[in-house]
Formats: sequence, C-alpha cells, structure tokens
Amino acid sequence: MCMLLTGCGDATSISIPSAEQPPQEQPGIMGALQIGATSSPEANGSSGAAGSTETSDSQGTPGSQDTSGSPGTPGSQDTSGSPGTAGSQDASGSPGSVEQTAVPGDTAGPAATPKPTPFVPLRDNTPYCPVPTAPGTVTYGNDVTTIDASNLEQGYIMANYTGTCPKVKLQVIGPDSHTCTYNLNTDQFQSIPLTAGDGSYTITVNENIQGKEYSVSYEVNLDVSMADPFSPYLSPSCYVSYDADTRAVELAAELCETASSDLECVSAVYNYIIENIEYDYDKAGQITSGALSSYIADIDATLENGKGICLDYAALMACMLRTQHIPTRLEVGYASLAYHAWVSVYLTDVGWVNGIVEFDGSSWNLMDPTYAASNSEEEVREFIGDGTNYSVRYVY
Repeated sequence: MCMLLTGCGDATSISIPSAEQPPQEQPGIMGALQIGATSSPEANGSSGAAGSTETSDSQGTPGSQDTSGSPGTPGSQDTSGSPGTAGSQDASGSPGSVEQTAVPGDTAGPAATPKPTPFVPLRDNTPYCPVPTAPGTVTYGNDVTTIDASNLEQGYIMANYTGTCPKVKLQVIGPDSHTCTYNLNTDQFQSIPLTAGDGSYTITVNENIQGKEYSVSYEVNLDVSMADPFSPYLSPSCYVSYDADTRAVELAAELCETASSDLECVSAVYNYIIENIEYDYDKAGQITSGALSSYIADIDATLENGKGICLDYAALMACMLRTQHIPTRLEVGYASLAYHAWVSVYLTDVGWVNGIVEFDGSSWNLMDPTYAASNSEEEVREFIGDGTNYSVRYVY
C-alpha cells in the first residue's frame, strides 16, 4: 500500500488503550424504527335503550302508551293536547294533567380524535463539531515553540512552532510508551489529540538537522486526566481536520438522518464511501516514490474529486462518524507488509470494533473501506480475516 507519514524515530507496535468494554451483548440494534404509536380512545358505554321513556308516575295501565291524537281512555296515555280524562296522562299542560318529562337514554357519542404521538428519532443526527482552542490559560514553551495545555481535560493540546527550521516534528509519548508523531510545518496552532488515555505524557518538539536526524528543541511533561475518555476520538485534529462548514459533516448528517442506531449510521457512511470514492493509484505512486511527503488528507477534496488513498478514506470516515457522535480512531500501521491507514469505531454494547465492520444481524465481519472500494468482497474477507493482518503503530 502507500507510505503516508514520516515518523520521528522507529516506534514499535503499540498496545492501544481503549475505554472499558461493556458486555459483549448484541441486542436488537438493527431493529426497525417504530413511528407514531398512539393509544386507542376510551369506549363510551350506554345505560339504556335509545328513546326509552319512563311512565311509572302515570295512572294508566302499565305499558300502555297512545300517540294517536284521539281522546284518551282509562289506562291510556294521551299526547294529543285535549283535556285528559281520569287515569290519563296529558302532555298539553292543562290543569289536572301530569306532565311527562322525556328522559333520553344514554348513547355512544362520537369518539374524540386521538392526538398523534410526535415522531422522535431513535438517534440524533445533529452534527457534533467541537472547536479546538488555544486560550493561553496554561502554556509551556520557548522562543520558537508554544504548547497550550489549557484543554487537557478535553483530551488535546495545541502546538505552535514559529522558528526557521523547515522540518519540525512534534512527538507525543503517552502511557505505556504509546507514541504518535506530527509535523509542525506552519506557524498556526495545531490540535494534537492525547490518544493514550489518562496518565503521564512527554511532549517533544524536534528540529531536523539533516536527512532523518532531529534534535530536541523543547520538551515538557504533562499529567493528563480527561473528563471523557472518548474526547480524542470525537474531535477534529491535525490529521482529521474539519469544522462545521466542512461538506463531509453535512453529508454525514444527511446519510444518517433515518438511521435508528449508531451501527446503521456506520453502515450508511461506510457504504457511501466505498461506492463513491475510488482508489487514487497516481497519488499512491507519488507517495511511494517520495515525490509527495508528509501527506495530510484534505477531507472535502476527497469528496469533490471522488478519489483518495488509504489515509483519505480513513480521515473522511473518521470525520463523518465523529460528527455523528460515534467515537472513531484513525489508525496507521501495517496491513500485512503494506503501510496503511484505517479506522476503528466504538459501538455501545459492543465496544471497540477494529478495522471497521459489516454486521448482518448476527455476526461481525471486519471490513476496510480502502480495500472494499478497490477489491472484491471475497478478496477483502480473505485478506482481513480475523484482523491479525493489521498491526497498529499510530493512533490519531
């Protein structure tokens, strides 16, 4: 594959710290989205037959009722309006008559139209785009270097080099000798994630002497305790650079609008990338030959051109998933003998899934967006296997 980054020193394979794994259960995370469930209206009961009347106060024969309009006879009920006779009931209102008040029976009224339950999506696809800052509250450095450590709790530092050396590398050595290297080739502050978790870090700024030789220009030790261990994998950094105006951020929100789970969101982003981004063999050749060095992915350029190398695939996917609240590591190392970049994601109730995934509802298959876009499914599965072909060297 392609040579992507130039390291500072020859770090060995590392053990990647991760957040505490939740139980390895895989509940129905592919379940269908339920929309608009409502409660049925209450039934209205009736206490009597419609139109029935009670005449127990009348003097006529029980059960007899006359509505013919003719004069009433004993035991009859007359509603003609003529004077009532003995034992009759007259509704005319004349003296001596007994006025009947009609009592309508209870009837089932019209059912009230139930209010629909408002639609509430099972996950929020609103983009999450924190902005790294260098407020200057806590700083270290010398006349050419500034390390802003004001946001250690958020899992990053800001670094700035203003000297004249054209090739400068910042090295971060964290707990368990977890090492990452970054280029400081601009005079702007760059966001550097602290991807080894809580603990003691050594930050060194190294100026190039000649060839691959560097001398330490500045060094500082920092004790880090993060408020959220996932912070480094949910924020932009110098290798996964984006902001709220990045097109990939908006696209991720569109792709995940109907996703009912993080896994569905991962699947939507993954499928979009392998179907729309082709592998750029020309760029890979430039990097391998040394014509293009210290390469940094341009996320929106990858979308616009529809081409990229492994670092472009990984940075694009990391951006899209991070902004959808899904912790994502951009990892660089070796895929078999090829220097390569890929991503790993954290899924609730599953934990870290390395090398990206495909899930059929019952089993997990490791996938890699670069290989999936440029090879057959059978070749991808044969190469990736159980993930042992991957050896992580850097985590960004």
